[in-house]
Amino acid sequence: MYNLHSHSLLSDGVLLPSEISMRYLHAGYKIIAITDHVDYSNIEFVVKSIVKFCKRWPENKIPITVLPGVELSHLPPEQFSPLAKYARRKGIKIIVAHGESPVEPVINGTNHAALGADIDILAHPGLISEEDAAIASKKGVFLEITSRKGHSNTNTHVAQIALKTGAKLILNHDSHVPEDIITPAELINVGLEAGLNREQIETTFKEVAAFLKRRQR
Repeated sequence: MYNLHSHSLLSDGVLLPSEISMRYLHAGYKIIAITDHVDYSNIEFVVKSIVKFCKRWPENKIPITVLPGVELSHLPPEQFSPLAKYARRKGIKIIVAHGESPVEPVINGTNHAALGADIDILAHPGLISEEDAAIASKKGVFLEITSRKGHSNTNTHVAQIALKTGAKLILNHDSHVPEDIITPAELINVGLEAGLNREQIETTFKEVAAFLKRRQR
């Protein structure tokens, strides 16, 4: 089981990356990504720190894989592409873009701009348009079904439009504090509440597993 959206005290989370990793292991997860919020002010520091941490994580002794990630957050639209390129060049494996959540002041057009960059996941994309979902489908970008309160208000819309356009879905936590780390069974229930059936959820797991094999090379 995986979670590819979590935040440490390198941005607005409260835990060290090591404690996040151990808590996810205890909750039953095998692979996680730590994806702290970045913009031009902190991307150099965060990328360097999380890549260094992940390279030194002893997964041969502690059975959970920790991937270095970032979440490109609240950016002017034209900044998604250059910052994604920078992160990828410096060793980031999972690039999340902060989508047009219904509960935060995100610039209109953010979803579209993010999908034009080298991202892996469009997080909490709100009332994403069919046009943008089709772009995600074409590019293989995952649309996020999230367990995070507020952002999850549009999970049903995201699920429906992804099924309509063929876009891939991913179930994620968007964890910031220990209480956000839910069990795999609880995460599956988030998918069910969004209107997915168990077969569709299993398909999402298989698609994410295939993606992770490519990213771990």
